[in-house]
Amino acid sequence: MRVGAQSWYLAGLLACTACPVSDDPVGDGTDNSSGAADTAATTASSQTTTSTQPGTTDATTATTTPPPADSSAGDGSSSGGPPSDGESGVVRFIALGDSGEGNEAQQLVANAAELVCEADGCDFALLLGDNFYDVGVTSVDDPQFITKFELIYQNLGIPFYVILGNHDYGTLANDWPRGQYQIDYAAQNPNWIMPAFWYTFSSESGDTQFFAMDTQRMMWDHQTDEQWAWFDETMAASTASWKVAFGHHPYISNGSHGNAGNYEGIPAIDFISGGVVKEFVDTRVCGQIDVYFSGHDHNRQAFDPVCGTYFIVSGAAAKVSDFEFRDDNPTAWGDDQAEGFVWVEITGQTFTARFYDYTGLLDYEQSFTR
Repeated sequence: MRVGAQSWYLAGLLACTACPVSDDPVGDGTDNSSGAADTAATTASSQTTTSTQPGTTDATTATTTPPPADSSAGDGSSSGGPPSDGESGVVRFIALGDSGEGNEAQQLVANAAELVCEADGCDFALLLGDNFYDVGVTSVDDPQFITKFELIYQNLGIPFYVILGNHDYGTLANDWPRGQYQIDYAAQNPNWIMPAFWYTFSSESGDTQFFAMDTQRMMWDHQTDEQWAWFDETMAASTASWKVAFGHHPYISNGSHGNAGNYEGIPAIDFISGGVVKEFVDTRVCGQIDVYFSGHDHNRQAFDPVCGTYFIVSGAAAKVSDFEFRDDNPTAWGDDQAEGFVWVEITGQTFTARFYDYTGLLDYEQSFTR
């Protein structure tokens, strides 16, 4: 069921779901916003990666043209592909969400990502929404672009493919014009790639195609028909062997938000429960997309395939929040104690995801071959 009109009472409920997750979830006075970061501030030091930016080249890195910003009403664009590391058909990237705090934990996760990317290679990053807490940015010149992105990730030197989360859309998470500032910022920073609210890009070899989705618009059933029609057409035209989608909201999660269709334990109201997000995944992602990445819950989770698709939650780029297990999903692995990220390699018929914490410690590896 899609809700076309909402009362002031329901809007108040949405405002609560758009608020930051408490950094003291058990009420014991412990600040978990930086997790174990306070105990290891010197464990992971900043290092410069050898990856190159778009438009540059060296002996091992192919070039790519920065993506075009052309799209119909700012939606449904295709971007240029990321640089490769010189190995044909191999794609390596990191995925991290809910990063926009500008705190010590975010910097430590970035430092750890630099170490991993320097050792194992990274072509690009997926930024999974909630890029700027608590209410997004207010202009293309908002200083948060510097303090919460440029300074934090300056040494990674790789492009970030960006989508938006609920906190990027203002207090009630439906200030749609506010999201445009993050699209406009792409013209100022070639490492911030966001040609539209939803878009696609492919690896240099074309063997892997990525579908960037705006699930927050789905939460409010805003431009849903347009976004879904674009997705259907783009999927139908795809010749990629691997298809990877990423959106802010999870399909399944043992975190505080829970499963789509039952977010916050409120299943009857779609714009709170994520009923439209669930419908999207049920009808278009399941069995058609190989892997779906999301954030929203501030932890890291790996699931065995559900409905023919693998689901990965990586929302611990700057803080952590406890598991609640409201929907009691069987989990291949999960952690709600340490900030971190996911490193991914797709090569041939094999997909590998490695879950690292903020110190660069490898916590878990998930791999499958088709």
